[in-house]
Amino acid sequence: MCQHQPTCPSAEATDREAARVIACFPEQGWSLLCNGVIVFEDTGELLPDGRTIAPHRGPARHALVA
Repeated sequence: MCQHQPTCPSAEATDREAARVIACFPEQGWSLLCNGVIVFEDTGELLPDGRTIAPHRGPARHALVA
């Protein structure tokens, strides 16, 4: 359970990525958040119950140039 003030969002919340990082492994490309979510550098996520969230990056900047 989160001890932070204000409390970190739960793993089920839409803003779950706003939870504080409690362990970071940049050489492996992932971080563990206070709410148990693992966030990958490609923006994918692994939730504590085993569900996955696909990467959700926006389009590349060069693709936006018309």
